[in-house]
Amino acid sequence: MLNVGCSFEDAESEMRYLGLHIWDAVSFMIYLGCCIRDALSGMLYRGFCIQYTVSSVLYPGYCIQDAPADLSPVSLAGHVPCGLICHSDREHILYPLGCTVVIQHLDTKKQSFLHGHANNVSCVVVSRDGMDVASGQVTCIGFKADIILWDFPKQELLARLSLHKGKVEGLSVMVWDVSKREVVCGSPASPRSAGNANVVMCSSCRDEMFVTAGNFTIRVWELDTATKKIHPSECYAGQLRRITVCVQMTDDDDDFYLGTTSGDVLKVNTSSKVVTACGPQKKKFSMGVTALLLPKTGGLIVGTGEGTVALCTGSDFQVKKRMRVEGAVTSLTCRGRDDQFFIGTNKGQMHRSAYATFKEELVAVCHTGAVNDIVFPEGHSDLFVTCSTNDIRVWYTPERLERLRITVPNVTCHAVEVTRDGMVIVSAGPMDFAGSPTVLVLQLRVGLMWELIYKKGHFEQVATGHPDPFRNSASASKVWKVRIWNTGEKTQKLREVLKEHRGAVSCIKINKNDKEGVTASLDGTCVIWDLVRYVRKQMILDNTLFKCVCYHPGEYQIITSGTDRKIVYWEVLDGSAIREVQGSLSSSINGLDITSDGASFVTGFSCFHRQTALDFWFHSIQH
Repeated sequence: MLNVGCSFEDAESEMRYLGLHIWDAVSFMIYLGCCIRDALSGMLYRGFCIQYTVSSVLYPGYCIQDAPADLSPVSLAGHVPCGLICHSDREHILYPLGCTVVIQHLDTKKQSFLHGHANNVSCVVVSRDGMDVASGQVTCIGFKADIILWDFPKQELLARLSLHKGKVEGLSVMVWDVSKREVVCGSPASPRSAGNANVVMCSSCRDEMFVTAGNFTIRVWELDTATKKIHPSECYAGQLRRITVCVQMTDDDDDFYLGTTSGDVLKVNTSSKVVTACGPQKKKFSMGVTALLLPKTGGLIVGTGEGTVALCTGSDFQVKKRMRVEGAVTSLTCRGRDDQFFIGTNKGQMHRSAYATFKEELVAVCHTGAVNDIVFPEGHSDLFVTCSTNDIRVWYTPERLERLRITVPNVTCHAVEVTRDGMVIVSAGPMDFAGSPTVLVLQLRVGLMWELIYKKGHFEQVATGHPDPFRNSASASKVWKVRIWNTGEKTQKLREVLKEHRGAVSCIKINKNDKEGVTASLDGTCVIWDLVRYVRKQMILDNTLFKCVCYHPGEYQIITSGTDRKIVYWEVLDGSAIREVQGSLSSSINGLDITSDGASFVTGFSCFHRQTALDFWFHSIQH
């Protein structure tokens, strides 16, 4: 985009040529890890850049940006098709999140959770009167996948229906009697000559009719309540062979619309079972049509796999308005008859837009992958930092808002730490330019990346010691080594490599005076290090794989836990065990932290069916 050595004026003019703005001329970029501050701007090297702007565009490479003002840290699982649903009371919105269904009030942001599934939720639907909610889940092949019926006003479980296997999606059609909590009848969802059915849509007016569509199959079904049978009718599409991923039916049941992976929309008449329209003919939607919405104001709103949301009109589906969001659109839902609708994407983002303006507003956002680490700055509970695939985020706890996002595309951050003065974030993981994993050091308050530390190895743990970020940082990897770094504003130096472990290092802690540290490893050892002479002071051996360790606030004891499910206090002086207690009955303890006064601590572990749990303990080892 820009060339190395270009001036600030050239950089500004070229960015404006691309439609970008430099807000207050505050833009920081990086050149091989060395910060160049030329009129508060920098140069670009090999397409990797750092920006700190009020409203920044995500480039390939490192990007630091302020977050929009109204973001919630709990957002939807965007990969679930049609998972975002506005309730008919126009006050609540529902969406899946892992094994849970979230109900959120649109105005107060208050959230409630429907717990009951043993695995990830794969689909959610709300009854026509809004009184009931049904959700299905994924399970292992050969095992039954539950469908749970919920009472929406009371937000409690009504019934658990188990008949499908593998995933509640579309291999077979089952009709259930909600009042009797039993199946009425069933049938294969598609003919043998076609593929699987992907979507199902009930009639807007009658309970006896519904539509299924999928891989080269479109069917209209009629239910005979007297004989308890369902009868499918194949829809005629002529020479068109399409894979359908979404469906919407009109309020009068005369027609229904199908979105396809080919990038076009099919209109089918329910009476004649014939495709009556197909479009757009010339310029189809890129990456397929993934969501559809029929607004009360007329027309058809189309969501695509590339993030385009378009308003189409006419029989040829001409695009009248369009906007762009980040990620593939997976859900479109309207807020009753209001002039407003919501957009859900596979990036875990929720957008709001009005029909008249057709401009998106970001409402909620979250990480798109597993959260690998979370840390609070020392002495502060208002902010915390999380890391995941592609990004590091800073959250504001009183208002549950995202304040800062550091984006690194196509890489995963495994660990994150904040220096004691709260000024610098240190992260570890395979954040590389040319295949070399790195430790990334960033100045938190001004959004400036100080250093990139290159060293072969797969970093998965990181810790900081002295409040001065130019003094001590420690990292560990799967190659059993612990590295001590000196990081400066323009220089970085590997001070020492400690090689006592024979397995992956799972946790690192450094004491307050920066002279001692402890590491836990999967080889069954915890090593207490002298960080002045860089030698081992004590080694703790146990019949377990240590997952976590932390210092007692007095720093005369350490607390460990791991795969043996025991919480053990150890003496720092001689490495002897002081006391132990059974911390879990089901699985290994994966996380451990203690309060600043040492009166209580918390442990986290995985329990049955992918559920997780937290236990709060008091110093008397009772919880």
